[in-house]
Amino acid sequence: MSTWEVHAIKYADRNSRTRRDSFIFDDNHDAPHPMDYFIWLLRRGNEVILVDTGYDQTEAQNRDRPIRMDPADALRPLGILPEQIDHVIVTHLHYDHAGGLHLFPNAKLHMQAADMAYATGPCMCHDTLRMPFTADHICEAVKRLYAGKVVFYEGDAEVADGVSVHCIGGHSRGLQAVRVRTQAGWLVLASDAAHYYENVFARKPFPIVVDLQNMLDGFATLERLASKPDLIIPGHDPLVAAVFPQGAAPHIRRLDQGPMSPIPR
Repeated sequence: MSTWEVHAIKYADRNSRTRRDSFIFDDNHDAPHPMDYFIWLLRRGNEVILVDTGYDQTEAQNRDRPIRMDPADALRPLGILPEQIDHVIVTHLHYDHAGGLHLFPNAKLHMQAADMAYATGPCMCHDTLRMPFTADHICEAVKRLYAGKVVFYEGDAEVADGVSVHCIGGHSRGLQAVRVRTQAGWLVLASDAAHYYENVFARKPFPIVVDLQNMLDGFATLERLASKPDLIIPGHDPLVAAVFPQGAAPHIRRLDQGPMSPIPR
């Protein structure tokens, strides 16, 4: 069975955060706690799958959350142009994961039906639940649906040989993690099922949550899906850049060979 390359591509970061922004019931809530923003590329020979799209300069200005580079430009060191992306796994429709859908016009989207229903349903009447979404991004997903370019899943499903999605929920109603067969074993791109290693390893939930039980249960699911805990890749942890080797450029990390050192617990 052939394996996939997995590349973590950092396009933004935010340092003006504290631990209260990352953990519920944390004792050290005023301590600084930076966040990195990633998209991920899977590649096997001529097969390419993008996991999430990040967000663009317009969204960065609207939310006052600057990006270091446009997500499409961030892919160029890997020899990938945005129009060459045929498949995007959308882990969920929050702005920082689906805010660049328009950058990849030829892509078919792979997502959980529950997340589309959540982002377009009555939960969006609540300001707090609507905050991580942007209407234009949801409209882009709906346009792609009407163009016949959305594949919906309900739970666990295989997207390609050696690539599967697994509905976790919790942070968003249809949040899905991505399991990938690599030379290091089964690797799990947690996306926001675990923003940080500490979320999953210490069982500390993230404050943006629609179903707390699903979030907590999801930590065990991530551990079950990965060949070993060090192959769980959180969605926003700066530790990823510290423990995985550099890839094709300084903002890219190669994940499929495993970490260079054990993940700090």
